[in-house]
Amino acid sequence: MDVEEYARRGIAEGTDEQTLQNNLADHIVRLKNTNPSYASAFARAVIEEVKNTQGLSGDFFTFEPAGVHMGEFGVGSRGKGDFFAHRQIARIIGKTSASVGVDEMDDAGAVAAGGKYIICTVDGMHSRLSDFPYLAGFHVTRATLRDAYVMGAKPVMLFSDIHVADDGDVAKIFEYTAGITTVGEAMDVPLVTGSTLRIGGDMVLGSRLTGCVGAVGVAEHLTARKSTQPGDVLLMTEGAGGGTIATAAIYSGFPEVVEQTINLNFLMACETLMKSDVFTQIHAMTDVTNGGLRGDAFEMAETAGCRILIDEPAIGSLVEPHVMSMLENLKIDYLGVSLDALLVVAPRKAADAICRTVASAGVVMKEIGHVEMGKPESVLVADGKEHDFSPRFRESAYTPVKKVADTENRDFEEMKEGVVRASEAAIQKKQRVLQRLRAKTGKTGAA
Repeated sequence: MDVEEYARRGIAEGTDEQTLQNNLADHIVRLKNTNPSYASAFARAVIEEVKNTQGLSGDFFTFEPAGVHMGEFGVGSRGKGDFFAHRQIARIIGKTSASVGVDEMDDAGAVAAGGKYIICTVDGMHSRLSDFPYLAGFHVTRATLRDAYVMGAKPVMLFSDIHVADDGDVAKIFEYTAGITTVGEAMDVPLVTGSTLRIGGDMVLGSRLTGCVGAVGVAEHLTARKSTQPGDVLLMTEGAGGGTIATAAIYSGFPEVVEQTINLNFLMACETLMKSDVFTQIHAMTDVTNGGLRGDAFEMAETAGCRILIDEPAIGSLVEPHVMSMLENLKIDYLGVSLDALLVVAPRKAADAICRTVASAGVVMKEIGHVEMGKPESVLVADGKEHDFSPRFRESAYTPVKKVADTENRDFEEMKEGVVRASEAAIQKKQRVLQRLRAKTGKTGAA
């Protein structure tokens, strides 16, 4: 519970301050199991702090609201809304000197340095694994290492960020760290730095855990999505999922499936490829995560300006059997959920050698599609016919709560207008503050 938000809403609704204090104190007593006098004093202090923030104006204290909530726009849900929001983030960042920047919607960024490329990436832990901190740490670390590998980089270090709400057990940070370092030690990538904080400081009650893990790597041969070319084929490894599949299993009554997600297949396949002679023939790599194959194929087509065709019959056999059985049982579209499989784009003449190399690491890989010239789009080929394969508004609903949340949606085009307006306001604010800073320092430069 966010007590600051509770007080802010109460004041905005015109609730009498004493009533608001009493109601907030009751919540605090119930959630923190503390004495009433402490809860009342705490509630009074919260209300005073919130009142002190009222009436502030100017660039540093206000922002242009989009009038759209994160959840209703699907931000973080790996679908159309999420992809659209991320493209607005790219607009705010703008063009930079990066070799691979955020505008290319890739798995990681790259900058040239000393004749090589420095790769940096960061992934947030799955929000529903808060009560399973070891799994949260394990899967987010594997995810961030995947994002470094698919850019053609050898990861050299990890960094982490851990936030636990005020009432969370301190053991959560230890379990989370143990999950991170299990993967790090197995792949010989050290965790070198990080940050540990409380979510919202004193203002958020509860035990929620959240955080992220990032990786830095070094590459000589970039395998960014923009290198995808007409005539290439798409090769995919078997996948058993990661944080998303583990979450689906835990919250849908299939805890035994979690075991299938605990592996290093993806990372070992990448290590083996990078050490092989065939690696330099690979044009692009990605992991099947963002809204499943639907989302990744769409993003690759958009970034590379090519038409991508996916052969549906070839994919099903690449989903780990226990995972596929669970998805079928729960009626979850396996094409729209994160499978954590490796997707390689390369010339057809290199396909067999790539598959053999990956097989030597004990991982199955098959051809699942190809790239051709044409309108940038992703197409699913099934029963000899082409079908639309664009991402849905959200990734496949993979928990009972998500199935309910999927039933209520606002008009997408209407929401987009508000999102664009807010992002444009953020860009203008950035320019205003940059001008002020440059005036103070006497420096000029590209905005």
